[in-house]
Amino acid sequence: MRCTLGVDVGTSSTKGVLVAEDGRIVASATRAHDVDRPHTGWVEMDAGIWWDEFTDIARELIAAHQDAEITAVGVSGMGPCVLLADADDQPVRPAILYGVDTRSGAQITRMNDELGTDEITRIGGSTLTSQAGGAKIAWIADEEPDAWSRAERFFMPASWLARHLTGAYVLDHQSASQTSPLYDIENETWYDAWWQRYAGRIEQPRLTWAGEIAGHVTAEAAELTGIPEGTPVITGTIDAWTEAVSVGAHGASDLMLMYGTTMFLVATGDETLRTPSMWTTAGAFPGTRNLAGGLSTSGALTAWLKDLTGSDYPDLLADAETSGPGANGLLVLPYFAGERTPIQDPDARGVIAGLTLEHTRGDLYRAALEATALGVRHNVETMRAAGADIRRIVAVGGGTQGRLWLQVVSDVTGLVQELPATTIGASYGAAFLAASAVANEGEAPVITDWNPITETIRPDPALADFYDTLFDRYVRLYEGSKDVVHELAAEQRGARRE
Repeated sequence: MRCTLGVDVGTSSTKGVLVAEDGRIVASATRAHDVDRPHTGWVEMDAGIWWDEFTDIARELIAAHQDAEITAVGVSGMGPCVLLADADDQPVRPAILYGVDTRSGAQITRMNDELGTDEITRIGGSTLTSQAGGAKIAWIADEEPDAWSRAERFFMPASWLARHLTGAYVLDHQSASQTSPLYDIENETWYDAWWQRYAGRIEQPRLTWAGEIAGHVTAEAAELTGIPEGTPVITGTIDAWTEAVSVGAHGASDLMLMYGTTMFLVATGDETLRTPSMWTTAGAFPGTRNLAGGLSTSGALTAWLKDLTGSDYPDLLADAETSGPGANGLLVLPYFAGERTPIQDPDARGVIAGLTLEHTRGDLYRAALEATALGVRHNVETMRAAGADIRRIVAVGGGTQGRLWLQVVSDVTGLVQELPATTIGASYGAAFLAASAVANEGEAPVITDWNPITETIRPDPALADFYDTLFDRYVRLYEGSKDVVHELAAEQRGARRE
């Protein structure tokens, strides 16, 4: 049985799948992990976990299916992250994670002053935000000179796995385009002048596309993982883009909506759209461009409520359904870890408005689901205002297992969502990219054959006016509370977590 192996390193777990040539998932495995939050606004992780969990998952899947012939390996991971390593590929410090880590504000201000925001947007496509990888590299240079003095190479989770598997030092164009301001989006290359200015001591990774073969499994990696020596490994990319691949949502006018620890949106087209509220990136494939956005919390918010109330998800979902639209007069701003797009405000904080002694845990949970849906609507409306032609929405990710959440998002946004047969996400997309990379000419797999659409979630038109009003209140609540919230965030900033 010929199979591809796909592994994705996410925020809360690493997931792997063994996939047959027809797209059938033969086996899957997961390893849960936690991120570290040593200071308010810091989110980081020991990169050693990424490789350790990959090897564990590979060995488990191969041992369970010894008849499987692994033809290629796909890798994927959260991002944009910044992992700097020394000449021996030893990390010089924990990896700094994507936009949920907000430590680089001073570096963003300095880069804007030195380079100019218009020039940064012209070269890289996006303004600098907490998502910008280049600003995080500059933070290490500024704040941790000992680590910086030892740093020689730059990785993200997918490229870290590719390095360990093959010895190749590569990064895909999509990930590179989020290393703002170090990448030239129109010329699809590193922007040397700014690389030398802010990352000069770091060797530039070779740029390839996500589905291209980075190299082949070495003898050492084969011994550790059980994957045969010489097996091709693709370069891979950031998980949200691999998720879009997994459901076929990477064509022009497609929008991928990823339900996970955070919520992520990727709109695809062939034009470079620029707006200060969103992220402009290269696509997963040559010739494509994306307008992307992300909520800093979604599943993380519902998990917080589950832990806070000591409840389980089925009970909370049942209570939320009973609560009904509007959560009996509650309105939540989901900015519990700051917010990424479209407000780009790392000092935003969560707000629960309208609480009374009569409200229940079900009302709170319902309001949290509606808060993420209102955040999605805010992003979609901002994308369309920037010129994105969004005609098709495909939902993916672990959060799609709960139909109430999907229905709430459709009702709040007015959008029809397509749901494919397989929503396991980025690991499946990585396996597909790997299968495509080694297919004979004319025999490449087709994702709609692997993963057809099986369900459609439609909005309830009777709720349209109600949610129009709630969305207006949502936007006004942020504007009306942000001054006080920013004062509170200033007191929290830098506080050590024991």
